[in-house]
Amino acid sequence: MISLLNKYLDKLEFQGLACKGNAIFLALDAELFSNKPIKGDVLELSKIFDLMNINTILYSEPAEPYWSIIKELVKGQEKIVPMDCETRTFFHDIPVINEFSSDEIAKALSHRKSAIIRSKGIVTYGTVTPEQAFVSFSSTCFSTFVKYFYDGMMYFEKCYLKGLLHDKCYVEGFNNIVKKLQPLVFSFQPLTLKKPKTEDDVIKILAEAGRAVVEHKLVDSYFGNISYIYGNNIYISQTGSSMDELECCIDAVPLDGSSSVGITASSELSAHKNIYAVTGDNAILHGHPKFAVIMSMYCEKKDCSYYGDMDYCYRKCREKRYVADIPVVSGEIGTGPTGLVNTVPKAMKDSRGVIVFGHGVFTSGKDNFQNPFDMLVDIENKCRNEYFKMVQKYLSTSPQ
Repeated sequence: MISLLNKYLDKLEFQGLACKGNAIFLALDAELFSNKPIKGDVLELSKIFDLMNINTILYSEPAEPYWSIIKELVKGQEKIVPMDCETRTFFHDIPVINEFSSDEIAKALSHRKSAIIRSKGIVTYGTVTPEQAFVSFSSTCFSTFVKYFYDGMMYFEKCYLKGLLHDKCYVEGFNNIVKKLQPLVFSFQPLTLKKPKTEDDVIKILAEAGRAVVEHKLVDSYFGNISYIYGNNIYISQTGSSMDELECCIDAVPLDGSSSVGITASSELSAHKNIYAVTGDNAILHGHPKFAVIMSMYCEKKDCSYYGDMDYCYRKCREKRYVADIPVVSGEIGTGPTGLVNTVPKAMKDSRGVIVFGHGVFTSGKDNFQNPFDMLVDIENKCRNEYFKMVQKYLSTSPQ
């Protein structure tokens, strides 16, 4: 169990989410396991096992820029409501508590997957494996990042449109957080270009591309998906699989639907099938790069009767929208009438890269994952550049 805890502590640090030396990770099996001596904060956290039917607890102050972002977001708030559709579905909201006590933490976690302890950090849990706690921690960092920068852009735009003075303290805080961002992502990582000749080759290129997407921080390891057509099968990542550990998490789903093996495949299997049908490609990547998600939710059509109604927009908006010439479509996960299974394939017929409102990016290509990966990187960089171009415009022309 200790080795499993250390595995996810290493992931926290590698993905820039937290310093593993600051984190506390507890697991209850036949006995209590901890990465630190059971005293002080560790002892207080261990009491939560008596209050909840769980088997792991993860607590840490997040790394920058996440910690500065969270400290800004929680000011005067009792909860944080994520903006992106996937995290809203996963979390609904993130409670903010004031005390580092087992009772208060258990109360918050009894109805949510994670909580923020004001001035302390993030606490999450798992009911089956330590991975669940890691996923919730990662998703909390992702959702707060997206919310902060989306809210910031909307605030600056409001000041710009209404001729209002922007709050100097807010701007100073925003600029300080921007300085803590990682530099632009660049695709210096060559992927296998050779067309696979065996099923083992297919698994290798899927796993290689999945790791590259995580390493370049274009997706949290748990989210996103990937697929490849080889022979008469679609080889696709399983639902809930980690993109950086795909070797044993790929389903071979017959194209003709002759097997039920797809029951464990990604929930977006149907979307992948439809993309292949309209593009003629055989490789698809789907990631959740942060600035692409942020920019997908920005709409200039202020006179729309649904403007600001995120629930409607991410499911039903049919306006033709673009960010830096990249199409943006709506669509929820699944196969219903408002599902992205209907909107993404249609858009990808003319563009091999598409952003889904508040969700993420789909890219496709032929024979290998180099072009889809490069396109995913390029889309995120374009969206990031577009974001700061707009913010600079709003700041430079607002009243001083």
